[in-house]
Amino acid sequence: MSQPTEPRTTRPTDQRPTLSRRHALGGVAGVGLGLPLLAACGDDSSATDPAGSSGASSGGSPSAAGSEGAEGSGGSGGSSAFASTSDVPVGSGAVFPDEGLVVTQPTEGEFLGFSITCTHQGCPVDSVSDAGISCPCHGSIFDLSSGAPTAGPATSALGSIALTVDGDDISRA
Repeated sequence: MSQPTEPRTTRPTDQRPTLSRRHALGGVAGVGLGLPLLAACGDDSSATDPAGSSGASSGGSPSAAGSEGAEGSGGSGGSSAFASTSDVPVGSGAVFPDEGLVVTQPTEGEFLGFSITCTHQGCPVDSVSDAGISCPCHGSIFDLSSGAPTAGPATSALGSIALTVDGDDISRA
């Protein structure tokens, strides 16, 4: 007596699994969304002084790049005022995101400019108080007079940006 055999289903050798359009587009979208997140989680070993020169400070934000290019090429005295001295409180400061910089007034009449880009992982600083310049991403705080870190994970100072004060007008030098 012979044993009944079950029919075997085999896939012909010329058929290969195919990638659907939906899966391909989903993969591309996932990579496009994932790369910026991975970049934000990277270490700060490549971080440098973001405002060491007028071209270097554009790495932090698109608004900084646009204003640097327009004003930096005008040469000395070619910059237009972006703030008034009354916008910057004594013993504190103000953030100017469109300019890519922070202006502090540690003592009356002393106006200092710093890059808006935190030296820890490139987040833009967002507030200034008598305690210092604050980065919301990881809690770094920078000194009003030097831009040096006083708290948090940042280990290097904010880049210094030269300013010109003409009467009540503040502009880049």
